[in-house]
Amino acid sequence: MAGRSERTLVFVKPTAVERGLVGEILGRFEKAGMRFESLRMLRLERPQAEAHYAEHRGKSFFEELIAYVTSGPIVACVAAGDGAIAKARELCGATNPAKAAAGTIRAEFGVDVCRNAIHASDSPESARREIERFFPVGPAAPVLP
Repeated sequence: MAGRSERTLVFVKPTAVERGLVGEILGRFEKAGMRFESLRMLRLERPQAEAHYAEHRGKSFFEELIAYVTSGPIVACVAAGDGAIAKARELCGATNPAKAAAGTIRAEFGVDVCRNAIHASDSPESARREIERFFPVGPAAPVLP
């Protein structure tokens, strides 16, 4: 919600990383007044990707999505700022790049609905869960549970 500091997870997907768009994409968050609390490059393994996209299991696009997000490195970040969740979603644009508003990340850099350049948490609950998955806390915390 605007006016309240929040944290959200965003990650630049494999095709955008491969195309050298990480700096351009993340720079948009900074220009919008957000800051990065954590950032890392990693390659998701299938179990990690399936856990992240569990709500889509059984849908027609699930296998394609899992194959895609495990096909190369991603850059995951914890973005923070006033209304971070809504602001990140606005910067990203609609999931389908063909339907995303002009000037959004997905409209400019997305290839299709699966390879849409970026992921952003869609709610406070998702943000909390996803941040814990990608950036666990504590000395014995696994990298990605």
